[in-house]
Amino acid sequence: MAPFRRWADLPPDLLCRIGDRLDLKWYASARGACTAWRCALAPPSPALLVVADDARWCPYAASLPTRRSFELTAIVSGSRCVGSSNGWLALSIVLFSGQTVFVLLNPIAAVEIVLPPLIYESRWVSKVVFTPSPAKDDFAAAAICDIDRIAYVTAGARRWAIMEPVRLTSGDQLTDVVYTDKGKVYCLTKCGDVHVLRLPERRRRKPANADEAGPSEPEFSVLQPPQPTERINFRPLRWQHQRNFRMLRYEQARTRDQDPTIPLRVTFCAETFIPSYKKVPPESQGPHLNAPATVEPLLSEANLPFNPATVFAPPYDTVSSFTSAKNLVFCEGNLYQVWRNASCTVTLQLPAGGQRRVAENEILVLRYYPRRQPFWDVVKDLGGHSLFVGRNNAVSMYAEGVPGLKGNCVYWIGGRGRDQGMVFDMESGRSTPCRAPPVGFLPGHPHSTICWYFLSDVMSINNCYNTSVSSSSGGRKVYQTRARARADLADMEE
Repeated sequence: MAPFRRWADLPPDLLCRIGDRLDLKWYASARGACTAWRCALAPPSPALLVVADDARWCPYAASLPTRRSFELTAIVSGSRCVGSSNGWLALSIVLFSGQTVFVLLNPIAAVEIVLPPLIYESRWVSKVVFTPSPAKDDFAAAAICDIDRIAYVTAGARRWAIMEPVRLTSGDQLTDVVYTDKGKVYCLTKCGDVHVLRLPERRRRKPANADEAGPSEPEFSVLQPPQPTERINFRPLRWQHQRNFRMLRYEQARTRDQDPTIPLRVTFCAETFIPSYKKVPPESQGPHLNAPATVEPLLSEANLPFNPATVFAPPYDTVSSFTSAKNLVFCEGNLYQVWRNASCTVTLQLPAGGQRRVAENEILVLRYYPRRQPFWDVVKDLGGHSLFVGRNNAVSMYAEGVPGLKGNCVYWIGGRGRDQGMVFDMESGRSTPCRAPPVGFLPGHPHSTICWYFLSDVMSINNCYNTSVSSSSGGRKVYQTRARARADLADMEE
């Protein structure tokens, strides 16, 4: 009788066929079973977060390495993604009253954390970053909430803390933030100035309403996917005051032949959760609020004011004014700025003489050198790494040998017309659309590309990332799923 073979000895071809039928949660779990399975199944990250433009916010993760799309948890309409990190999304949801709720959502595990209210003009919130693996009693988040203001919130606080305006040069404004695991949030402006927000030390704290009446956390959920035969009709009602609550209801649509006694589903929102917006933020520290945080310029130790002529190496001190799209990212412990010319091609006259042509969508990557001046200078390659920037907390990963990726590239969201995944090759100096897999919509169905989606922002380097050949797979490369095999065949035919 033949000896029983170990699960780790399953043929890679069979593993790939099984992987093609798994959803994202179980696919990621299968890759974590053992080294052999991890080498046979392509990593699902990076992926593009894509949503359909219809009544339901139905997100898909279009994975570049696997060349397939994974359907994620459906979310109620009206959601706007303002951040992404470690498999979580930061969502902004507008209520019927016109007020806004911010929610951290894991669309794979269907877990959500409703954040305390941000008492400010929510339309100014452009990006939210937060701690990895947040929990209701242990999280921290920071956001750009105006052209010169940063807000933050920690577990147990009743509301966000609004920082004093950041001192910026005339005409400058905040444009990007990136969260680090040391509790620091690096903030970037359109002129290339960097400020550092030092968040208070994290500690587990129960929500402020855990032991007292008058809750500050509402019974609110974005996870309300209707059944296939149902439709949700939202009916805004007149606010009804009951003690310290305001009531909001919606009913399940039903046809005439259905049972008219089907009850209405009711969601209660605390009155304190829907405050009136004020341009001047309320007190941010105190009992049940946030511990103090500080913001200071990155160059504070050098005791130098921000001046492009002394901060950036020439000619980039001039180019900085013509690259309106800027992002921050850490790679191998070093801080980088990613500049993109989001307008048309321009030819600049340099102060020292000569010209510098900046093409449309040309990208420049500058590294921070803290011990020399100028502090920022352009690099020509990233040592095989690639950068992923956008609404997500920026990620860098070693991309050599990873299917569907190329090293020394910058992956971004944009392009002509509807947003799409784009890749800038630092060697050729050109931006081209990513070869993203199709999503589960009907052909021609309108959809939007939101941001890059990673299950983990820390991408490790291991031997499985190499395109080695597996002897048990008939000479096929590892990660050769059926979806990728079809994509490779299409590339050969072209």
